[in-house]
Amino acid sequence: MQLATRRAFTIVPNGPFSLREAATFAFGHHVETAWDGVMRLAFCADGYADQAGVEVRQDERGVHCVVFGDASVDAVRAQVARILSLDRDGEAFARIGERDPVMARLLTAAPGLRPPLFYSPYEAAAWAVLSVRRVPKQMASVRRRLCEAHGATFQLAGERVAAFPTPDQLLVVDAFPGISADRLARMHGVARAALDGLLDIARIHALGPEAAMADLQRIGGIGPFYSALIVVRASGFADVLPLEEQKALALAGELYGLGAPATREQFTEIAEAWRPFRTWAVVLMRAAASRLTAPRSGSSDAAAA
Repeated sequence: MQLATRRAFTIVPNGPFSLREAATFAFGHHVETAWDGVMRLAFCADGYADQAGVEVRQDERGVHCVVFGDASVDAVRAQVARILSLDRDGEAFARIGERDPVMARLLTAAPGLRPPLFYSPYEAAAWAVLSVRRVPKQMASVRRRLCEAHGATFQLAGERVAAFPTPDQLLVVDAFPGISADRLARMHGVARAALDGLLDIARIHALGPEAAMADLQRIGGIGPFYSALIVVRASGFADVLPLEEQKALALAGELYGLGAPATREQFTEIAEAWRPFRTWAVVLMRAAASRLTAPRSGSSDAAAA
């Protein structure tokens, strides 16, 4: 259990932001649905040498974070801002509703929703090779046990939360229940790629989305789908349009009254109004489309800076 001194910082969102939306947004290994006012994060800090635990709360003054562990608080602040998409201009995102009536309805249905990201490209890649062709809920349980056995554990707002093993910690795991030998070997390949710098945020940003997606396929077990997941849902690019995502094409066809899933050409044309937030718009569409026709229990705690 990590007992390092607590440190704290506050991020003031630029534009609408709802911590509740982020905390209850289920994707990848993140399957939390309950909301008690605290979002608990535990992750490998960028650079992958240290781990951090963070309690996140929101009020009218901003998003308040208490940090546990030995990672640099400045590095953790930047990483939390990226994870919660607080490093972008939420006011500019909201303005896409002025150009697109469908987006205006979705923004109203999910006020303050911004895409929460995987903690890092390393953790996204490790999840990809761990979960491919397996039941996500089952592998989320395996991942949690792996974290508890080999990562740092933090006491966050009354709950024990374990961070994913650092690359060095993962490389010494020679066997683990629920992970086959070939799958673990691919996870070791991800760990070595992280240590070699292939999964560094700065490198991925410098390459740009398309080049980074192609480059990351050099890692064993990472094909086109998962390289896109790493680049778009872990690196913070806000304006990548997923033309091969069938669910997004189907939703676009439904929401824009096309009578059938949108073609790639139709989707590209519709999405012009969403620039420079096409990634965010697609996430909003996927998360909030059902709210336009079905009542939602509870309310969203949106706050505007």
